[in-house]
Amino acid sequence: MAKKYIVDLNEDEVSQLQAIIKKGKHKARTITRANILLMAAEGETDQAIASTVRAHVATVQRIREKFVIGGLDFALKDEAHPPKPTKLDEKQEAFLIATACSNPPEGRVRWTMQLLADHLVNLGIIDSISDKTIRQTLKKNEIKPWLKEQWCIPEVNAEYVFRMEDVLDLYNEPYNPKKPTVCLDERPYQLVEEVRLPLPPEPDQLERYDYEYKRNGVVNLFALFEPLAGWRHIEVTQRRTKVDFAKQLKELVDVHYRDAEVIRLVVDNLNIHTPSTLYEAFTTQEARRIIQKLEFHYTPKHASWLNQVEIELSVLSRQCLERRIPNAEILTSEIAAWEKQRNQQKASVYWGFQTKDARRKMQRLYPDLT
Repeated sequence: MAKKYIVDLNEDEVSQLQAIIKKGKHKARTITRANILLMAAEGETDQAIASTVRAHVATVQRIREKFVIGGLDFALKDEAHPPKPTKLDEKQEAFLIATACSNPPEGRVRWTMQLLADHLVNLGIIDSISDKTIRQTLKKNEIKPWLKEQWCIPEVNAEYVFRMEDVLDLYNEPYNPKKPTVCLDERPYQLVEEVRLPLPPEPDQLERYDYEYKRNGVVNLFALFEPLAGWRHIEVTQRRTKVDFAKQLKELVDVHYRDAEVIRLVVDNLNIHTPSTLYEAFTTQEARRIIQKLEFHYTPKHASWLNQVEIELSVLSRQCLERRIPNAEILTSEIAAWEKQRNQQKASVYWGFQTKDARRKMQRLYPDLT
């Protein structure tokens, strides 16, 4: 039986189809259609073509027909599909979004797609709807009821404003070596040991390390940072107790800032960050001597971002600590090398947030003083 639709390609069409196949930058079905047309032009039977490209014989026949009727572009491209009718109208979609943003039913942690679908049907909003349609509708409106973001919501009151402006004004003062401003904080660090030696990187091969590791306990890092001088010191300790904190204050006064008249210390509201810890660690006379050189400035509760040492600790993590370090000795050595380089560079942070900026940007959070 003679074929009704004969594929006859000119040189340009053959070149175009061969380019589609060789480059491989087109959809798989477009490449399949190009192969069908090339094989059909060479006189292959529909059955042979279908077997080679792994398609149905009817598909081969349809591509032949489309080429003869509409040309090469028509045969290669998909026909436009008619738009599908929307399952939900505007009011129904608005009700779905409002429901997804509301509290889930009793006994449930969150709304699921199936739960929302059943809810709409039970209320008579719609006769039937699938969970897939629910998901697509929420995705279109960028609604994700299954996600929650944990965030610290501070209570902004007069106490919050006082402490924030106190710290900001302190940062705005010019550098005075006799009255240095030092930021202090601490952070735990997990010691991790390799159980197998990592494989070094090679050309076209990333460094590889085993997912298995050994935990060697947790140590504490006390961080001191004077932004205006570009100086920092990190102390590795086994614990983070009141006595450990008191020892850091003594070292701050007697070692790092012996010639200072007063040290303005910026700390957060952790329970060990109080001058009274000195009386638990030293004699009354010694504790009083140390306290007389210290001036405590506390960040507001839930606002430790106001302590500039937080930024320096983030730099330390990125540049030095994001790897497996097995013991405190190696950790101390690695941190000391990092610290020495940073201090030689007098690296600091740019702090542009001032009291005037806080009053402008956070005006709605300020207590009403009128």
